Amino acid sequence: MELEIFNRQEKREKTELVLSNVYNLPAIPSIMMEISRLLEKPNTTTAELSKVIGKDQGIASKVLSIANSPLYGLPRKVSTIDFAILIIGYQDIKNIITALSMVESFKNKTDKNLNQKEFWLHSLVTGLVAKKIAEDLGYRSGSEAFVAGLIHDLGIPVIHKYFHTNFIVICEKVATNNISFMEAEFDTLGLSHQEVGRFLAAKWNLPLALCDTILNHHTPHIAMENKTLTSITHIADYATQKLKIADFYWDNEYLFDESVIEILKLDDMDRVEKMVEGYRNLLTQEATSLGI
Repeated sequence: MELEIFNRQEKREKTELVLSNVYNLPAIPSIMMEISRLLEKPNTTTAELSKVIGKDQGIASKVLSIANSPLYGLPRKVSTIDFAILIIGYQDIKNIITALSMVESFKNKTDKNLNQKEFWLHSLVTGLVAKKIAEDLGYRSGSEAFVAGLIHDLGIPVIHKYFHTNFIVICEKVATNNISFMEAEFDTLGLSHQEVGRFLAAKWNLPLALCDTILNHHTPHIAMENKTLTSITHIADYATQKLKIADFYWDNEYLFDESVIEILKLDDMDRVEKMVEGYRNLLTQEATSLGI
């Protein structure tokens, strides 16, 4: 047992060293910097923001998909970035661009072990449902919950891109040894996808609450910065798996952290299950609109 702990610690140190020294680790994209500068100006127009967002077609298309979400309930399709910004709102657009930039920057090619479209759909639906849960519970910032849901699993594509051989080993261990992905992560890398994601979020200077949510979205009870935000993200993630809508295979055998019940004042597990079931139509609508 002591040898196993030592080996995991050694693997952890090696993984952290690689993460710290990856020279082609994406820098903060210029689009994030430009959006921030524009939003600091009191007279920035929608057209100016639209022009900057339009420079990156990957992010632009995702902004449109968010604005067209059934969550916003618009009777007609949003087809321009200008209109999308008006729908999403100036206050939220910066956080959303930040999250989308991270998702785009750490994306890798699809292969048999990671389908990028499926991962994106899971991330986006989790974010949208987290926003709805936050609003329903009276949480002060639905956009913060959306961002937390969108990037909660950021560590998975990072492992796929920068530790590809290890990613394959993790998948093989899960398939052959009947263990969870988290166990296989620790056994292979010495740390989890949550820790990898938190490392990158901290490197990009994201707010501590978001970093902590990424780290503890499977274990809200040990979150230090914002247990409420982490718990909302946990329920949204759990809902996709429980309802089998926009779920992601990495979350198979999802363990629900019942501390969420007390943190969010939800009475009991029966209330949680009814709450999750209540979002079935929303998840179905989101999945359908996104082409699942």
